[in-house]
Amino acid sequence: MRRSLLLVPLLLFAVGWGVVQFSEDEGTAVTREVARKAGQRLSGQRPRTAQEVGRSASLIDGVEVLRVTGTSTHDGDGIDVVVRTSGFVYEGLVFPEQHVVRHCFTVRVSPTSEWDEDPREVDCPDGPALAFPPPPEPPRLPYDELRAKLPRVPEGGRVDEAEVRRALAALDMDPAIRTEVKAEGGRVGVLLLVPGNGFDAQDCLLARVDPGATEVWVPPRMHRMPGEGGCSVANALDPKPSPH
Repeated sequence: MRRSLLLVPLLLFAVGWGVVQFSEDEGTAVTREVARKAGQRLSGQRPRTAQEVGRSASLIDGVEVLRVTGTSTHDGDGIDVVVRTSGFVYEGLVFPEQHVVRHCFTVRVSPTSEWDEDPREVDCPDGPALAFPPPPEPPRLPYDELRAKLPRVPEGGRVDEAEVRRALAALDMDPAIRTEVKAEGGRVGVLLLVPGNGFDAQDCLLARVDPGATEVWVPPRMHRMPGEGGCSVANALDPKPSPH
């Protein structure tokens, strides 16, 4: 009996100094959770190319992209991304030692994917992680140039729509920038718009030429979200109130 009692503190001592080890299942669970959260961040209904999805995945902490298959999220079964995820597990109780674990999983990105879908563990492909070029910069909207070119009409004068159109043509803008001009109630509204992706805030400039006032401005971000109508020539002619 006495010898048994003496063994208890020895066992506790051994456990406290690191005999307790983490299991392989624990490492898999930790890294799978990183992959699951990556899938949640990549999910969405917006159409994206394989390069866009791969680039987005590569920017997530603890994620390396090793393979991307498919062409678009909305083509066929969507896009499969093989990711290598890393996480931490601890060994020991009193002075736990930190270990980095890495596993590979396939994350499916398509409109039909479940938001909380369980990623499938796979063998890690050979080779280094993929590198993705930065996305192309959108064309710059010519705020200062537009402000300088638009006509100034004195109080009591008449705004000439053709003159406004000539001012826009003189800007020599990027062909990707869409322009709209509309005359209404003695004033002329102008919209310069960079086509968006249908989900994020759009880039646009609005302008209005009135007798006695020529204004150029960027609508608030809330108004530039899809469906809000901020990036429209109607908003240039009759601006929406500022959001609070």
